[in-house]
Amino acid sequence: MRKYPIDAIREAFPGLKRSTGGRNAIFFDGPGGSQVPNSVAKAVSNYLIHHNANTGMSFETSLETDRIISESLQACSDLLGASNPNEIIFGQNMTSLNIQLASALSRTWGVGDEVVVTRLDHDGNVRPWALAAEWSGATLRKIDVDPKDCTLDMESVLENITENTVLVALGAASNLSGTINDVRKIADIAHQFGAEVVVDAVHYAPHSLIDIEEMRCDYLLCSPYKFFGPHQGLLWGRAERMSKLPVAKLRVSSEIMPFRWMTGTQSHEGMAGTMAAIDHIAWIGREYSGDESLSRRNALISAYDAIEKHERALCLRMLEGLGEIDGLRIWGVTDPQRIAERSPTISFTHPSISAGEIAKILANKGIFVWSGNFYALELTEFLDLEPEGVLRAGVLHYNTMGEVEDFISEVREILAS
Repeated sequence: MRKYPIDAIREAFPGLKRSTGGRNAIFFDGPGGSQVPNSVAKAVSNYLIHHNANTGMSFETSLETDRIISESLQACSDLLGASNPNEIIFGQNMTSLNIQLASALSRTWGVGDEVVVTRLDHDGNVRPWALAAEWSGATLRKIDVDPKDCTLDMESVLENITENTVLVALGAASNLSGTINDVRKIADIAHQFGAEVVVDAVHYAPHSLIDIEEMRCDYLLCSPYKFFGPHQGLLWGRAERMSKLPVAKLRVSSEIMPFRWMTGTQSHEGMAGTMAAIDHIAWIGREYSGDESLSRRNALISAYDAIEKHERALCLRMLEGLGEIDGLRIWGVTDPQRIAERSPTISFTHPSISAGEIAKILANKGIFVWSGNFYALELTEFLDLEPEGVLRAGVLHYNTMGEVEDFISEVREILAS
């Protein structure tokens, strides 16, 4: 294996050259949306300038648009480890797609059925299922969290998934605590009772390889704008199920997968940009392995191996440095021996100053972070962190150890004063 190509990666992102507060800006705001490489911006503009058309006609730009859609579906299939690109659905964003999925599934449920969500999840994977339960007459149940390390309480998992369960919704990784859930373990429990499993992989996708067959889920959602692409959402679901669910659509719309789910004209430029984002990650894998002949999927496997190693080193140092500050509490797994159980997203609080105030001071110093609950409302309510929430810093594959050291130093200075 070659050395991790951090310099080449950073050079691909023009946004990282921004100067703010007298320094190069430090982008630790990735959990809310990543920066975008040149290749993605070029793919979007190239489509709009040279191929822009609607689909289904025999003139050149329409045929080119059909080809770009097909190629983008294949790229997304490679990203998720899916065997059938026609199981990939594009949409406005994850939340909109999940509401659409919840609406369809709710029509197959009734009184006596139970829908299970977790208190660890983003509201985009809680509220749609609460509404679906309400619409269908089903009962909503919630899996609790261990407040010590923000992991799912397995006793609560076993108590809430029963013979009445029709669906379990959980996140692959928490966008607040960074907790990585054992999706396969919970999916196996759910499937024992004949329940389906939907996974929110939005926060997981930038950091770790998705393998839907390994996860054994039935549906999975993620967002390209979290893994260096444009503002879009992706939904994967097994074709035999997705082709039969009663999805709301126009009479003139196609019944063919995946288009029966993609209502109206899609963002074709967004699809082109999403494909470019996936190819950016694959490029890292080929650079890291030194093998230009790798297929896209194998290049992605190589890339995420490199990305995990790089990001975990940064995360371990951030955990160590912040953990040395008196009074600061990190929410989530902090044991270095359990680093594989968390994504490189660190949220903390301090009794002397609110998260919002810390974020504002850091912004003036050119360090971009988030404060609040980030729609993980179930978790912040459960941990009694409302209304202030937490300060969140998220590492991505383009961040450096120097940026982590600067962040720790600035936080230490703010809290000392």
